[in-house]
Amino acid sequence: MNLKSVTECLTKVELFRGIVGQDLALFAEHAKHQQLLAGDILFRSQDLNDALYVIISGSIQLYDDQGDSEQSLTVFSNNEFIGENILIAPAHQQGLCARLLTDVTLFRFERDVLRSLLSQRGDLALKISATISQIIIRRMEHSNSRYENIAALYRADGQRIEHDLLGEKAVPETAYYGIQTLRALENFNISGITLNFYPDFIRGFAKVKKAAALANHDLGHIPDNIIVAICQACDEIDMGMLHNHFIVDMLQGGAGTSTNMNANEVIANRALEILGHKRGDYQYCHPNNHINRSQSTNDAYPTAIKIALMDANDKLLAEVNKLIALIDDKTFEFADILKMGRTQLQDAVPMTLGQSFNAYASSLRNEVARLKTCTIPFLTVNMGGTAIGTGLNAEPRYRERVVQHLSRVTGRNIVLADDLIEATHDTGSLVMYSSALKQLAVKLSKICNDLRLLSSGPRAGFNEINLPAMQPGSSIMPGKVNPVIPEVVNQIAFKVIGNDLTITLAAEAGQLELNVMEPVMVESLFESIEILKRGMDTLGNRCISGITANEAVCAANVKNSIGIVTALNPHLGYEICTALAKEALAHDRSVYDLVLEQQLLSKEQLDDVLAPENMVR
Repeated sequence: MNLKSVTECLTKVELFRGIVGQDLALFAEHAKHQQLLAGDILFRSQDLNDALYVIISGSIQLYDDQGDSEQSLTVFSNNEFIGENILIAPAHQQGLCARLLTDVTLFRFERDVLRSLLSQRGDLALKISATISQIIIRRMEHSNSRYENIAALYRADGQRIEHDLLGEKAVPETAYYGIQTLRALENFNISGITLNFYPDFIRGFAKVKKAAALANHDLGHIPDNIIVAICQACDEIDMGMLHNHFIVDMLQGGAGTSTNMNANEVIANRALEILGHKRGDYQYCHPNNHINRSQSTNDAYPTAIKIALMDANDKLLAEVNKLIALIDDKTFEFADILKMGRTQLQDAVPMTLGQSFNAYASSLRNEVARLKTCTIPFLTVNMGGTAIGTGLNAEPRYRERVVQHLSRVTGRNIVLADDLIEATHDTGSLVMYSSALKQLAVKLSKICNDLRLLSSGPRAGFNEINLPAMQPGSSIMPGKVNPVIPEVVNQIAFKVIGNDLTITLAAEAGQLELNVMEPVMVESLFESIEILKRGMDTLGNRCISGITANEAVCAANVKNSIGIVTALNPHLGYEICTALAKEALAHDRSVYDLVLEQQLLSKEQLDDVLAPENMVR
């Protein structure tokens, strides 16, 4: 590119706002023109942050690869830039990675070259610094909440005008969402919990929209070039891209219409970009005419919910199984440690500490089976029913086609409901699944109650186990350490139980051919799943795995307990054992010592009776 062309490109970039003529040409002289291919890595975390990148055309995904899996953060595109901190901070390593989603044309500015230029031109340095300061201010304005579009913090000034039933509105030029999403953003500033909090839900929509588009293509309603673009857009969203453009609040009126349109608009605008058109040029690919064809919110939305919940449940089950494995380790570790069992908080009969933990694992295994069972109804969908189940605006052949494609896209055996009218207003499967989540929460809370009791003390409580010390427990009492991990899991359980009530009430509130309360049901379900996943991960890795046993305390409790007299019943008889228990209680003596004093059994016989292998089965 010649100098004039480069300079013209830079006029559209916010970073160079207020810099014109020969001054802007100075920057253009140092721009290294690069053309890169889709899939290329621009930089990785830990690479030296040594350049500023200005995107002329194409899209670049910023993502985090530091955790167990990649997390897509945002997408930058035309006239946006990455790496401006080279101008205001010392050289340092990148904290994130950048990957090209499409073929990209960009300008690369080397750090040392730019800093040298600005050091010679204080006036230009001041203008650049002022612009960067404005960007930082925009970030700070939204630092206490999740911003609807991270990339918009770097946006050029451009806007596009879109129209709908109610009139026209200006939409940020860089936004993949459109006017109906923007209206929802204005109308439903409710919970602060937006669609992008729950990636599985967004992926569920991408799969539904891809299946619908493929079915419509089969029937001749979507041309070959457009179906390719729609499928690519849906696949990108399924991979975690563009999620920051799903900005609608989870709690909304309209039975999910705003969520559905947010998905339609993002997919349409990404497809337009793939086709070589500008975002908002809907004559080439329309959110309603193409992406939402043969659908209504009332079949696409609940189907996306079901697909998403099955995917989310798989991840939840993985966390349950990880926790079970950690508990199993403790079952083996504590297999030979005898302790007192208790009923109604009173001494009962001896057991091993390993048996206690084995019971916890068994209890959770039962919930794995229940959660699997409760997701089976999610395989039945009402796609093709459109508004109320009658199938208006969808060809009869569409129903079978879309379910076939949905099965292939999801890898699950999706089937069509027998009665689409009933399936459109029925939310019973959500109620049943919520109940399973509640039961898992109750089980986890019971386990945590036990851990808190068994570790209580350490001097004035049970003190039979030690929980890992995670943080100081008091601002006033030195040395106090609290069971904070079980405590937070208890609170998670309370929240899940409350969400279950919300879902029950929302399901009951359905009227006639539609239940408009599905948004609060969906938000409650995904919140429950998410906090249960995180809670179990925290409980397993920050508590269960580090538990140790106080063997001496356990042994002393068994020896001093009245409860061991039950084990002597077969050897001494009920009457003698009753007398022993009464005397032990009256005189604060141990049954063990009384048996030896009264020569009812020899020490060898008594130790044999009370041996762990004989006390427990």
